Amino acid sequence: MIIPVQPAAAPGHYRLTVEKHLCVGPPDRLFMFGGVGLASALAAVEAHTGRPTIWAAAQYLSYARPGTPLDLEVIVPVAGKYNSQARVITRAKNPDGSDQEIITVNVALGSRPDSPHHQWAAMPDVPPPEDCREMPIRWQRDPDDMNSQWDRRIAHGNFGAERGTAPPSADGVGRLWVRPRDPATPIDRLALAVMADFLPSGVGNAMGANAGGNSLDNTIRFMNVVPTDWVLADIRIHAVHAGFAHGRLHLFARDGTLMATASQSLIVRIHS
Repeated sequence: MIIPVQPAAAPGHYRLTVEKHLCVGPPDRLFMFGGVGLASALAAVEAHTGRPTIWAAAQYLSYARPGTPLDLEVIVPVAGKYNSQARVITRAKNPDGSDQEIITVNVALGSRPDSPHHQWAAMPDVPPPEDCREMPIRWQRDPDDMNSQWDRRIAHGNFGAERGTAPPSADGVGRLWVRPRDPATPIDRLALAVMADFLPSGVGNAMGANAGGNSLDNTIRFMNVVPTDWVLADIRIHAVHAGFAHGRLHLFARDGTLMATASQSLIVRIHS
């Protein structure tokens, strides 16, 4: 998936028009996928600073519908020798001409290439993607929406049309192999930021119900992003309480390299 963020005329501003392939939801109520909102902010701030993202936290405030023009304002309060601290405010242009803030992202960027590398998180033992079944889509959806951009295989648990066909998970864990359907799309930090928002798909598996959710936030931390053809999304839902779910997700390259870890809180939606 390519995130088509472009520089705007005003310094520190970038623009993006919400297209159908960046959206999810029922065909008559499509809205921009939360992971796309995070990834677009990272595209803007990385272009502006020339530095890679270390950590980013998005707070989702409202929705953006297809065709909506977005303005992404990059603010960099601190730019040090090795890292920068920044934030990106994404605003939608309303039909009446007013602006509405829809996403705010706080970001730390930088790199210390001379520092040592260690990894303690281990990729779980799962079948390779070639031996896993495709995730079936159950809900009504537009054939050209964001879901059509991804190939997802179930490595462990029950997802999509299988949600609610098994009892609640004993440990809240579900696992998906994920890759872009277009082989020309790189698996980079932007793609991983989109994949991080697949965490809500693990709610139904954890609860043993036809359930999902709407993200309130998305925090992602990047480690060693390496070339890979598939990414394992290791999803753990920690708890569901008072209408909200909380969980985390690890993103591993096929060779076991931990590329990113993410966490979210979300509004639980139980569907009929």
